[in-house]
Amino acid sequence: MAVLTSAGMPAPVPLEIARSAGARRRGLLGRTGIEGALLMSPASAVHTLGMRFAIDVAYLDAALRVVAVRTMRPGRLGLPRLRARHVLEAEAGAMERWGIRRGVRVSVRDA
Repeated sequence: MAVLTSAGMPAPVPLEIARSAGARRRGLLGRTGIEGALLMSPASAVHTLGMRFAIDVAYLDAALRVVAVRTMRPGRLGLPRLRARHVLEAEAGAMERWGIRRGVRVSVRDA
């Protein structure tokens, strides 16, 4: 298991990493929630078709700097972000609580 950190984040966040095409395709589908976040890499867009809950989506560039943050309700298609190389997903409201917003750089480390 990995953890997500950034300057100003109150505590490290548990992080799952979806590296394979199958894991990225599956994402958070079929779940009723997530403790922490899911990092999809590489990825530049997501959808919430078939999701059971709203999610926050942070699009990250190659240096793990946040390009954009959006909240998506179930049943939506997200547009690809040209500079995005990774996508971070969490339950709706989590990104704000963690201080993740445009311009913030996050880091990933082993727990």
